[in-house]
Amino acid sequence: MIRFSTLLKRATAAIMLGSLLLLAGCHFGGTKGVPSYSVKGQFDTTIQAYKEGQFLIDGAVLSAIDAGSHFAYLKDQGKLPKTILLTASDDSKIRKQHLQYMARMQLDYGFRVYYEEKGQLIEINPVDTKARPLEDHHDKAPIEDTAPPPQDHTGSGSGY
Repeated sequence: MIRFSTLLKRATAAIMLGSLLLLAGCHFGGTKGVPSYSVKGQFDTTIQAYKEGQFLIDGAVLSAIDAGSHFAYLKDQGKLPKTILLTASDDSKIRKQHLQYMARMQLDYGFRVYYEEKGQLIEINPVDTKARPLEDHHDKAPIEDTAPPPQDHTGSGSGY
């Protein structure tokens, strides 16, 4: 029978106890999200939130309705992404309006949309986010009245 010294037994016990505490410390207080730095390359498409509810897709600034049209085109071509990552751009952070538009597109096209919040990735839930109809962000241009002024054909003011 092999005998171990008391010092070796105590060192082994201390290492095992330290490992146990280390693993318990890593698990304690964990969050439900996934660290964003570990999975950014695993998405089919990355979109950036832009000003006034717009999106930056492949270098182009698109309104929500134009982004929806973009995904409709990709669906027709059979190239619709399965997962999309929504990130903040240099000009704007992710706002509630962006999340609501993406929730609508998620319902319409069936892909999954994730966004980053405080270093964690969160999937958009269309029910909780209250998906809103896609809208164009532009204000309508004022229509100039180019018609001639109305003419009086009754003869009341002609002086004849």
